[in-house]
Amino acid sequence: MTEIRDAAELALTELVANVVRHVPDRHCELLILRRPQGLRVEVSDRCPRLPTQGDGGELAESGRGLLIVAAVTDRSGYLADADGSGKTAWFECDAKGQSS
Repeated sequence: MTEIRDAAELALTELVANVVRHVPDRHCELLILRRPQGLRVEVSDRCPRLPTQGDGGELAESGRGLLIVAAVTDRSGYLADADGSGKTAWFECDAKGQSS
């Protein structure tokens, strides 16, 4: 479980940092779902602007957040709200070698 915890902690930190940096009112909702096969985390906000992945250049001061999330989780992505009023960024971490 330590591996899941560490990955989820880092990925969640990156998603919340994106909210603080890119969402005008800096408000979000967090949902953490523990599942037999692992963990799913969702961060929702009311900013219609969709996330974009930076180039993550060696000297860039930003643009690595989504790259980090993708690197440390098993699956990640985002969903735009149907009415265009916001979005949900999510990731999943699978339990490695754990029995259900």
